[in-house]
Amino acid sequence: MIGYVTIGVKDIEKAKKFYLDLLGDLGAKELLDLGRIAFIGKDMKSPMLAVCTPADGLDANCGNGNMFAIPPGSKEAVDAHYHRAIELGATSDGEPGQRIPDQFYGAYVRDPDGNKLAFFHFG
Repeated sequence: MIGYVTIGVKDIEKAKKFYLDLLGDLGAKELLDLGRIAFIGKDMKSPMLAVCTPADGLDANCGNGNMFAIPPGSKEAVDAHYHRAIELGATSDGEPGQRIPDQFYGAYVRDPDGNKLAFFHFG
């Protein structure tokens, strides 16, 4: 149901590098670069992440309560992606752990621009 999610960033090249390095092992690649917006994903028919500098020229900022979540495939992969994000310059917003017994395992970070993302696994 989701075609793509767009997040505002300050530096498009830095944001592309962060997400390509972070999600490359999941098959993510740069699919389309239009200058101030770039689409990252597996292919143009699958859900994508768009990183973009705001059209109005003002500073990018994060919405309170906004977040996007990525399912890397296992609890171990959640842990690995959380730690990789931290290595790439993200900050922790919730270390990996079982949030709902037997149902939801997750970890939360803020990218270098402050956008919140989660890595999760059901089970």
